[in-house]
Order: sequence, then structure tokens, then C-alpha cells
Amino acid sequence: MKIKIPSFVFFIFTLVLMNSLIAIPKSEVLEPPQEDPYAAFAETMPAPIGGLEAIIKRIVYPEMAKKAGLSGKLYLLIYVDEQGKVDDVKVIKGLGGGCDEAAVKAVKDSKFTPGKNGDIAVKVKLSLPVTFKMK
Repeated sequence: MKIKIPSFVFFIFTLVLMNSLIAIPKSEVLEPPQEDPYAAFAETMPAPIGGLEAIIKRIVYPEMAKKAGLSGKLYLLIYVDEQGKVDDVKVIKGLGGGCDEAAVKAVKDSKFTPGKNGDIAVKVKLSLPVTFKMK
């Protein structure tokens, strides 16, 4: 007596067998994205103590940029922790001529009021445009 196996069962068996024979190198296995501990928004966003003017006062216009007549806008991404301390600053779009470094230093030297959700302080990231203009 001959048993007839439906073709779809044979197909599934073949797929399972082939899948077990194929080894995927660890370097090609995709890891799930890591969750960012910094929120993009909070009910109360972090704010520099003394306002944006306090950051602007800390910026020293680089000599190289002055000599080159460089002016324009750069964009920073600022990571503020639960105490209002700046953990990190990344340049999203730079200007060059030392302006990026001057803006990053001014922000790192600043203190912020922490972001909050309700009464709970949270880590928040925020973007900040900085304009350099020759006077």
C-alpha cells in the first residue's frame, strides 16, 4: 500500500529541513533597536537657566570664523538628564570654522531646568538652532 503525501506537506517539510541546514552568521543577525532613554517630548521641556540669552552670552565667536566672514545657522541635539545637567551635545548640522565647537562648549557649560512629566523629572533630548552673525 502506497501512501500519498500532499504536495504542500512535502513543501513545508522541505522548507523546515533547508532552514535548519542554513546557518546565519551572527554578524548578519539583526538586533532589535535599542530603546532611547531620552524622551523627545515632555509635558514640561527642559529650559536653560537664564534663558537662551545665558547660552548666547557663553558663545565666543571663533577667530577663524571672524576672519573668514563666516555666518549662518547650526543645529544641536542636546541630551538633558533628570537633574538638568547636559549629558551630551551632538551637532546635527554644522557650520564649521570653529562655530560648532563654540556652540557645543557653551551648551555644555549651561545648566537646564529638567524636563518633567507631571511631577516626575525625565531625561529629554531637544534640538537647538544657533545663529552666528557678524556684527
